[in-house]
Amino acid sequence: MRKETVKDKILLTACELFYKDGYNQTGINKILKVAKVSKDSMYRHFNSKEAIAVAYLERQHKVVMSLMMGYMDKEKPGAHAVLAMFDFLIDWLKESGYRGCGFQNIFTDIPKDQNSIKEMVYMNKNEIRQLIYNELNKAEPRNKDIQELSDEILVLWEGAIILSQIQKNNWPILAGRKACEKLLNH
Repeated sequence: MRKETVKDKILLTACELFYKDGYNQTGINKILKVAKVSKDSMYRHFNSKEAIAVAYLERQHKVVMSLMMGYMDKEKPGAHAVLAMFDFLIDWLKESGYRGCGFQNIFTDIPKDQNSIKEMVYMNKNEIRQLIYNELNKAEPRNKDIQELSDEILVLWEGAIILSQIQKNNWPILAGRKACEKLLNH
């Protein structure tokens, strides 16, 4: 087993704090204090808070995609796998106390000039969009344009996340899943 490095401590602490408290509410000094590392140590690995946030989002993307793919891989390719994305949300968001999506949260919490963070958010959302498209493309051709259908499902999925965060409940995810089923059956 690998020993936790200073970089790991900083990143894992920032992941927890950014997700739980928000990006603007989490200063460098708080990260350093909780991680129990010096400012010099931090600057050896990250040149700014923005760089830490980008690393956080890279990590978050890998973790969430891996967990979600675990749900999707248990289902038949196509519509069933897409519906499993909503099943993943039910478990993930309930476990997080309905804290929502780290990408949605950070995007609404960053200064305008934090372009590398914005790029990570775009990458995440575009990859999910492409994942839905790829899954639907595996199924038999539909009457509806697959890209349009994929986009509609993405909007349902993302909306379910934010509304479940606001409501602190999974009913928005269940409603999103049901609407997705209706779209897929037309």
